[in-house]
Amino acid sequence: MTVRDRMDERLRVLRLLEAERMARAVFDRAMEEGVIAPGRYESEAESEIRSIAREVTGPMLSGPGRLVRSGPHTVLATGQRIPNRAIGIDDLVVVDLSPLMVGHETGFARTVVFGEDPGQRRLVKDLHGVFVDSRGVFRRDENITGGQLHAEVRAFAHKAGWELGTWHVGRLTGTAAEGNSAPARGEELIAPENSKPLRRMDRAGFRAHWTMEIRLVDECSGFAGTHKQLLDLV
Repeated sequence: MTVRDRMDERLRVLRLLEAERMARAVFDRAMEEGVIAPGRYESEAESEIRSIAREVTGPMLSGPGRLVRSGPHTVLATGQRIPNRAIGIDDLVVVDLSPLMVGHETGFARTVVFGEDPGQRRLVKDLHGVFVDSRGVFRRDENITGGQLHAEVRAFAHKAGWELGTWHVGRLTGTAAEGNSAPARGEELIAPENSKPLRRMDRAGFRAHWTMEIRLVDECSGFAGTHKQLLDLV
């Protein structure tokens, strides 16, 4: 394993932070311009988001994947074939810009709600709350492992009355930009089987950095939300 010098590490951190800043800018502009709104088709919103991203970021490496899911589509698993639909006036909408960030091997997602459904509004609030509480646990424990943080996230989700929608709640970030395209291993996920400390060096010789990916689901009501954000650099 090559040990990177301080300048390499600083540049990598700056690149990750800039990637998240750009994703926030794309999301904020899409919301401000009404790109994501009732009556808009998911495919229409996605096309306009990609156009905004090209203006904000310039030429970029982009990958496949849905950027916008609404209503019942939010509970479908990643990789499922999802038909196009119009966003409804009372819909929950997941905006996941991760396919636009593959060059940085990081992710960014937010969930928005239209209408006054109290369950959906509570889910959006709890997504942020679970992230903040989980980040607080990470910051307080210098030696926390992936498995331990996963258990904390699951406990926070259950306390708020939700089920986790994925078997992991985050992943190592920043590796694809260094040419590492291998599938994520257990030690590279914030998952039950990861017994390694999250604060360590990664396979490329960099300090490990993480993106938290929280997905909360209400299967009975047929909706789910997602929050993705850098865990240790914010």
